[in-house]
Amino acid sequence: MNGELIFLRETRLVTVQQRRFAAAADAVLPGSYDCCRLISNGKGTAVKGGQKEMRDLELANRLLDSFSQIAGVINTRHLDYNARLGRILEVILEYLRVEQGSLMVLERKKYLVVRAASRAEILGHEQTLDDARSVASWVARHQEPLFIKDISTDKRFDRMCRSSYKRNSLLSMPILHKGKVLGVINVTDKIGDRDLLKEDITRLFDFSSVILSLLVQENLQQDLRRQQRILQERNLELRHQETLRAELSRMLIHDLKGPLSEVVANLDILSYTVSEENREFLESAQMGCDRAVRMVSNLVSIGKIEDGKLAPIKEVVEPGPMLAECLSSIKGMARIKAVELILEVEADLPQIALDRILILRVLQNLLTNALGYCASNTTIRFGCRRVPGKKRLEFYVQDQGPGIPASKYRTIFEKYARISDKQDALVGTGLGLYFCRLAVEIHRGRIGVESEPGQGSRFYFSLPL
Repeated sequence: MNGELIFLRETRLVTVQQRRFAAAADAVLPGSYDCCRLISNGKGTAVKGGQKEMRDLELANRLLDSFSQIAGVINTRHLDYNARLGRILEVILEYLRVEQGSLMVLERKKYLVVRAASRAEILGHEQTLDDARSVASWVARHQEPLFIKDISTDKRFDRMCRSSYKRNSLLSMPILHKGKVLGVINVTDKIGDRDLLKEDITRLFDFSSVILSLLVQENLQQDLRRQQRILQERNLELRHQETLRAELSRMLIHDLKGPLSEVVANLDILSYTVSEENREFLESAQMGCDRAVRMVSNLVSIGKIEDGKLAPIKEVVEPGPMLAECLSSIKGMARIKAVELILEVEADLPQIALDRILILRVLQNLLTNALGYCASNTTIRFGCRRVPGKKRLEFYVQDQGPGIPASKYRTIFEKYARISDKQDALVGTGLGLYFCRLAVEIHRGRIGVESEPGQGSRFYFSLPL
């Protein structure tokens, strides 16, 4: 039987399961597999010391069983954080066969707090990291284990404190993660004939990794809860600010409508008596008022559409006359800028049901937008046509402006988006195209743009018949 593996068959049998435990234990405690391996001598008799090796094998089996219990505790969802720490401490004390112990967690960066203990009266007790009379604080500061063979000779333990312990030795172990202390394990009062020995540090160290996983998990959950709380607070503040801004906008819009209406009416009266040499100034004032009225109307409509309080009031209209009406309201601005407006309407277009006021404003916004970016002595074409193969009508405005980069196609219809940084009396604040998109969408329509830099732009929207 030279070189064969012989297992003792004395008072206890070494089963296949025990051999598997031993092999697994070797991964946790290097060399523990040797405790179950007996190399035979040339005559087939086991090497002496088998009983010691069987005790080591039993210890390895107990260690694996403790790990299994702790893994079950960590994965038990109905237990809260403190309850899990308490159950883990019980498993550790049972494995080390000691009566007393505690788990302290570092909180608020400088306090070691007792979160699990065999003595309930010390739960929640805190010690600062700089406490010179605290063993746990010393261990946390130095990030290394501490074994005190006789606490009766240690100045950090007074007589009253010593009376809480049945034996003299104490062992304290830091729980480290990436060079930082997360907590401390303390054990004392060994059960049996002997006291704690320095070799128990190795056994206690075996548990620090599994406790570490729970502490790291709890730290991550705390960070997540804190971030969620901060996010909720910020969202509440943003919603509050948005409500205040919306209320302020409504008040300003309401207050602006009255004065603007008076200015428009008075300018209209003046148009009948103004001299030709002053008519240009009057038309410029009318153009500014029209722009202000449109902006106010856009703000009102945007707020209502966003709140779901504006539904289109549809009526059946002829596309041609509606476009002609739009032309008459814009031609004064075009004349001032020396831009030619060309109306293009396909013959025999069908009638369409739509909110005439809203769609007129969409067309006016698109035309005003085109005028704002066109140079003098250029042409703007706008009109309506059938969409080939579909029961839809397409309205469009085509200019000879600077064009739009393809990267901005999706963003120019967003709130407060601007095509360029150009400053012009006809270029607004970025709400015109956003209003156009909302007004078209509540008609179940689609809006878009086709453009090339330097070749002008073609804005269009289609509505179902």
